[in-house]
Amino acid sequence: MRLYNTLTKQVEDIVPADKSELKLFVCGPTVYDYSHIGHAKTYTQFDVLVRSLRALGQPVFYLQNITDIDDKIIDRARQAGTGWQELSRQFESVYKHDMSALGNTSVTKYARATDHIEDISKQVQTLLDKDHAYVIDGDGVYFEVSTFPDYGQLAGRTKVKKDDSQSRIDDSPDKRGWNDFALWKFSKPDEPSWEAPFGAGRPGWHIEDTAITQHFFGPQYDMHGGAVDLIFPHHEAEITQMEAISGLKPFVRHWVHTGFLNINKAKMAKSAGNWLTIADTLKKIGDPAALRMLFLQSHYRSPVNFDWDQLEAAKVRVGRWRNLAQLRWQAFDYDSEDELELIIRAMADIRAALSDDLNTPRVLEVVAGVLDALEPSGLSSGSAAQFSDLMTLLDDTLGLKLLESTPDITPAQKQLIAQRESARARQDFSSADELRSQLKPAGLELRDTPHGAVWLSV
Repeated sequence: MRLYNTLTKQVEDIVPADKSELKLFVCGPTVYDYSHIGHAKTYTQFDVLVRSLRALGQPVFYLQNITDIDDKIIDRARQAGTGWQELSRQFESVYKHDMSALGNTSVTKYARATDHIEDISKQVQTLLDKDHAYVIDGDGVYFEVSTFPDYGQLAGRTKVKKDDSQSRIDDSPDKRGWNDFALWKFSKPDEPSWEAPFGAGRPGWHIEDTAITQHFFGPQYDMHGGAVDLIFPHHEAEITQMEAISGLKPFVRHWVHTGFLNINKAKMAKSAGNWLTIADTLKKIGDPAALRMLFLQSHYRSPVNFDWDQLEAAKVRVGRWRNLAQLRWQAFDYDSEDELELIIRAMADIRAALSDDLNTPRVLEVVAGVLDALEPSGLSSGSAAQFSDLMTLLDDTLGLKLLESTPDITPAQKQLIAQRESARARQDFSSADELRSQLKPAGLELRDTPHGAVWLSV
């Protein structure tokens, strides 16, 4: 597979250091609130990336962190009158439930920040020992950006822009440089804290990711992902602190970032009143695959504009594809080399599109072309196995659950269809219509083709 690399600004081959397993880390959520559909976009698109890599023969260890201690968590717990740990565990459970509902099941390991305090403490101490960090009494330990000449290599800049995750820039009047960032925050009354050689406290945001990845992957690894707003300062800070610790470059060989999700062409924000949680969105639309389809219709690096009409259209598209996926149960006794070639070529085109910077819009275009071509005539017996393989490939990579949602009909229903075919052959159309009507309560609609009737769920 070839994928765009934010670090080099070009599409490059993915070449794992250990070919037996690609090591991927994606920034996980800060669990202080309900997950929103911006999270859904990011994590669905990384789920499709991992599914596709595995389907193309590349094993992946997919690691994701859970930020379970943070200013936002502490503040929200105070507002709710509960403990920080109780609150973070609650929303971690909500997040994982939302991911499962969306079909995002490819994560190998979730790692909580608080399970890696010792790893974090060691990294902070190393930076202090190497004079890359300094202590502000009563505040915390900060990384001094001026000690690292390569700061800005990922973003290509050292200044903040409006779409950056600006809330993650640590403010302190005593910082030496405006973009110095907190590695460790000293404990305050009634706040959670852990003991460390440089003073009791809790980790800064950036340091947890490098501590976790070093624990599982070592000081260098293959791929790091996240949403585009994390490029600066978060991912820039990760590179800075890890390369300062290890002295090795590059920290990560391949950086992958997903585009923004907008609501009615505006950036999603609670202050704008256009904030949509995953749970509320799924409750309203009913079918999680509709949300996946909406995201896949755009390239992962492109922004997605969400509105309910587009989501409803995506739901209709998924429903039609599930109907046509039932063709795998319906093979007629004829051969068609053109049909077989169409399916085989489509599978090759799908793999090629996935390998070309995860081009999911092209995948959907190929699938639509195949299903449009097959819909009027059903399937030949010689194509049934390949068609089933095609549907399996789509489920394995896109996660739309086309096959899981299209069970075979019962033997009794098949017998009714056979009886109707006999009645039609005798030109007993009254009996044929009566037999068709008996299938409607089961939600089955018959469509006549030159080779016989095919059934669709309605």
